[in-house]
Amino acid sequence: MELFWTRISQALPFILVFLSVSTIRVTNVEGSHVLDLEYQSVLAVTVKQDHRTRFHFQPRRNWINGPMFYNGIYHLFYQYNPFGAVWGNIVWGHSVSTDLINWKQLKPALTPSKPFDKYGCWSGSATILPGNKPIILYTGVVDESQRTEVQNYAIPANLSDPYLQDWIKPNDNPIIVADPGVNTTAFRDPTTAWMGRDGRWRTVIGSRRSHRGIAYLYKSKDFKKWVKAKHPLHSAPKTGNWECPDFFPVPVQGTNGLDVSLVEKSDVKCVLKVSLDTTRYDYYTIGKYYPKNDRYMPDSNFVDGMNGLRLDYGNFYASKTFFDQRKKRRILWGWTNESDTRMDDVEKGWAGIQSLPRKVWLDPSGKQLLQWPIEELETLRGHKVHLKSQKLKKGNLVEVKGITPAQADVEVVFSFPSLDKAEPFNPSWAKFDAQELCSRKGSTVEGGLGPFGILTLASKNLEEFTPVFFRIFKMKNNFKVLLCSDASRSSLKKELYKPSFAGFVDVDLSSKKLSLRSLIDHSVVESFGQGGKVCITSRVYPTLAVFNDAHLFAFNNGTEAISVETLDAWSMKQPLIY
Repeated sequence: MELFWTRISQALPFILVFLSVSTIRVTNVEGSHVLDLEYQSVLAVTVKQDHRTRFHFQPRRNWINGPMFYNGIYHLFYQYNPFGAVWGNIVWGHSVSTDLINWKQLKPALTPSKPFDKYGCWSGSATILPGNKPIILYTGVVDESQRTEVQNYAIPANLSDPYLQDWIKPNDNPIIVADPGVNTTAFRDPTTAWMGRDGRWRTVIGSRRSHRGIAYLYKSKDFKKWVKAKHPLHSAPKTGNWECPDFFPVPVQGTNGLDVSLVEKSDVKCVLKVSLDTTRYDYYTIGKYYPKNDRYMPDSNFVDGMNGLRLDYGNFYASKTFFDQRKKRRILWGWTNESDTRMDDVEKGWAGIQSLPRKVWLDPSGKQLLQWPIEELETLRGHKVHLKSQKLKKGNLVEVKGITPAQADVEVVFSFPSLDKAEPFNPSWAKFDAQELCSRKGSTVEGGLGPFGILTLASKNLEEFTPVFFRIFKMKNNFKVLLCSDASRSSLKKELYKPSFAGFVDVDLSSKKLSLRSLIDHSVVESFGQGGKVCITSRVYPTLAVFNDAHLFAFNNGTEAISVETLDAWSMKQPLIY
């Protein structure tokens, strides 16, 4: 569910992205857009600061669940509850930035107000028509009982306004209504449109038929009269409802991004990302788009659905990319929801943050995407601490002092003398995914090569800590590397969702080195293993390890000694988000 917009002008790049997601209480994995009648209008009188992030985007108070970007000064529009810290009373909030780091909140931009969106003004996409005329496609809900979803359009009220603060929803909406046989309660999130070689516009809408996930393709000559293509762009059995589809090209070589209009080029790969309502995670495949029959086909080594690749192996959903024309890069944002209770959200006065913006590109192997925090974040780096050649034997713990551990950016390179002591991979573990293996082989469980890594948001006596660590297993003919971000001991508070998130890292170990970057921001730890091959976002709520009482350690609990070859850690400054 998202809104994406790009325009190139001589004066200023024009960029717009909308990410809209459903509320979710992870402990119960609830359905989409759960309305909390009891709490939706409980206004936050005070805003608790213990777990409030400092350099992640979030509004001053109350509830957020997804942004849009537009314009070279970068505008964020996001679903926002001005009256409470849970889902409900949703309007499109509006914030602006010149650097993707500092943000100023403006008046709300869009509210449900017409028969075709009276019961929900949900997410969609935006495109620039010939003549530099922006137009938005978005999902509207037309009735309360059936929750029938349709696709509408909106146009700017004032094209001379560089911020496009006001939008008109014409009365000839809706312009896309589900065909017979299409699930009208799972028919949403139109993507950024592109024009094919035949002169027709195309957009993709997420849906499902029974348990088959579907990305329907619609075509139009004039952007108003849309016809469903004979076949979906892509579909897959046993994957459930596909939300927030994202379809974009990536160059085969290099790290630059491409505009979505280039999906038909023969020398590019295409990425199809879907957010699975069943699991509440984001999955993707890489393949080719065949314009002759309007089909997308994943490469043979990719799997759709729950066994496929994920953009982030942690608390991350309803993500959206956009092409930043100014810096020729594709940027990914995702929604990182809370994992405490709804009452906690009401009491603290806010809920929901955006992940840090990440540059995304194709790995040289062609087997996956790589992600890395955008370079602008480095402008927030303050005081730096540097360690090198620090040997860690079994059970060693070294504190990293001199920075603010609750608000930090940490980059580490670990090295090890050999792979001989890697723990053999038990064949019985083959039935476990990475997350389950991490929960069984945590940071305190002795291994051969690993676990080693860092303890983030740790209390002085380690009553609380969130470890991010590697563990290396020996297979029959190769090695398997596990990266974990384990929240199971992150807080003494009960009634929290404290999962062990993890992913397997596809890496050549011939150098006998592994790298890790973690950005720590009070209640969130975003980690990037081996240059962004695996990314994990964890939400945590320590009771002791807060502010100046938080600590950061490097550790090793494997029998093989490892070395912290280099460790660079920075205190992170707080940008202006108001």
